[in-house]
Amino acid sequence: MDVDARLQLFDLKTKYQFQTTPGVDKYNMPLYSVQIQPGVQEIGMYPVYQGFIPPVYINGIQVPFQSQKNQFFNIWPNVVQNLGTVGTGTGLLAPYTFQIPILPGTIPPNPPLDGILRGHIDIAGIIATGNNIDPPITDTLGASAAIASVPVTSVESAFYLTTIDSTGANVIVADSGWFLSGNVNYGLLMQPGAAPLGNLALTGGYSTTSNTVNYFTGVVNVNFPVIIPEGNNINAQCFFFQSGLPRGFLFYNNTITLRSPPDSAYLVEIEAYLSPAAFLNTASSIPFGYMAEYIARGAARKILSDTGDIEQFQFYESLFKEQELLVWKRSQRTWTASRTESIYSQGFGQGAGFNNNYGGGVSL
Repeated sequence: MDVDARLQLFDLKTKYQFQTTPGVDKYNMPLYSVQIQPGVQEIGMYPVYQGFIPPVYINGIQVPFQSQKNQFFNIWPNVVQNLGTVGTGTGLLAPYTFQIPILPGTIPPNPPLDGILRGHIDIAGIIATGNNIDPPITDTLGASAAIASVPVTSVESAFYLTTIDSTGANVIVADSGWFLSGNVNYGLLMQPGAAPLGNLALTGGYSTTSNTVNYFTGVVNVNFPVIIPEGNNINAQCFFFQSGLPRGFLFYNNTITLRSPPDSAYLVEIEAYLSPAAFLNTASSIPFGYMAEYIARGAARKILSDTGDIEQFQFYESLFKEQELLVWKRSQRTWTASRTESIYSQGFGQGAGFNNNYGGGVSL
């Protein structure tokens, strides 16, 4: 587990690629599935990659890689749509049905698939669910327990219903980041709560006609957690988007955010460094034989430090460092084989900024 933190090896540099889903703007860094050691010892979910670095390509075209939210959202602002009144209280606990007025009420058969942005659960929340499924889905029977299992800090809601109860207190319902099994365009609604595990399911169960929002059609069915007095306004807040070919890429909190949200399946390719956690199973061979002694001496180093055998630790430390230098040297030979391009070298399209090869170039 220390290898990727101590050494950025060329052999661990790879490419992560995935296909986008229409209407989905956020994608978590993938996780390894749980691995089983002999003796039924489990190794939990762990990020497949150490991190992502530029360049990034979407359908073969390079797009800017950004890791600062302020820079990204200055270009692609999340403008909250305050839709005003979408309904009024009835004084009853009966379920409410609303139509978000900016959406068509039906899913078009072909792109563009415009809609509202979806709630999201980050990878810490995915780990908390115990299932390596992203985005997380649940059936009607398991929805209540599923919503309560995810830490509040791992949920990023994108759709809200707000109103006032008989005491004058706010009543808030938001999407949970969970989706309905078999109907993945339906987001499950919840009552937001306090950290760490305060989010609560709504009464009445979950289905396509209870406590869900359809992100494409704008149809909302909800049971509020308290009675809404007759005549009290019920308001909606959301983020409306026009879908298309993504040209903005943000990597933040181990989450990829795309703008515009995709209207179809597009291939995303990113430079990445692999985390070697897939080789924790002792039945698997080490893929790079030259690292064998380095890993063995590193393991011995851990054992000696844990047992407090400082004398033997100090004796072996120089041998461990020697192996680390030898492993690192292999990567350095590869890195130094290519010259760093500058405005004075003959690198393709150098000196004229981003995507020079599409109409740019150096003026002479």
